[in-house]
Amino acid sequence: MRRDVFQAIADPNRRAILGLLAQQRLTLNGVAENFRISRPAVSRHIKILKECGLVVVIPQGRERYVEARFDKLSEVNDWLEQYRQLWEGRFGRLDDVLEKMKKEK
Repeated sequence: MRRDVFQAIADPNRRAILGLLAQQRLTLNGVAENFRISRPAVSRHIKILKECGLVVVIPQGRERYVEARFDKLSEVNDWLEQYRQLWEGRFGRLDDVLEKMKKEK
């Protein structure tokens, strides 16, 4: 199954994993220690994040470290930008109406 970044961030556990990894790279066990879900569940979430290009798993000796790669999140930003422009336009028009109402008082 081909996954995309939107599927990756749709799950709150995966968003929390990304938030955790934004601060530092961690071992797989280090990631799992921060959650109340099973270690296999954390591994499945990391696998999905890896398939979407949001994390990489780096073997180092006996450990496997997970590191975030946030460049793929630009896809989300690009998608959101169209809505940001729409809402900025609407708020701009609302400001104009409110300013006009103030002047009329």
